Amino acid sequence: MHSLIVVAHPDSASLTHAVAARIGQFITGADARNSVTLADLAAEGFDPRFNAADIGLFKQGAAVPADVAAEHARLDAADTLVLVYPLYWWSFPALLKGWIDRVFTQGWAYADGGDGKVEKKLQRLQVHLVGIGGAGAEMIERRGYGAAMKTQIDMGIFDYCGATVQSSTLLLDADSGQAAAHLQTAADIGRTIGTPA
Repeated sequence: MHSLIVVAHPDSASLTHAVAARIGQFITGADARNSVTLADLAAEGFDPRFNAADIGLFKQGAAVPADVAAEHARLDAADTLVLVYPLYWWSFPALLKGWIDRVFTQGWAYADGGDGKVEKKLQRLQVHLVGIGGAGAEMIERRGYGAAMKTQIDMGIFDYCGATVQSSTLLLDADSGQAAAHLQTAADIGRTIGTPA
């Protein structure tokens, strides 16, 4: 099994990066046949801005931009996609949202049918979402942010393309000394991904 872990945080010393590394470590540790590619979008300089070439592709009148084609190839090689990201305003950071906007393209991730139905093209892809936030669970629950994120991300993006969200985890209270507990949860996530039922 091959997993692609995509991390979107500008600080390589962040808890976000540590969680991504721990997940990868335990995926490969669960079974020597497992492999992991870590995509650090900030370090790689991925441009998240939807541009004229992306609009041309969306209208199906232009070729796939080279950087998007490279991301398609990485995803095509993966059985599992793991997104690890800090919560910015109760969603993805702009870098990761732009990656989704540019990479999950019409014709590759989904296709609009002439009959108004959407063809979901990523049904083979298993997805695990790991968001890291400074707020506590009580605030997330009280304000309905958790449900809103599941609707927006789990359903609005991945279900639309047919990908199955296997887990959606929020590691909260990250600013108040929870790093050790979050790294243990990351190990559990990696072990679960690495030993599918």
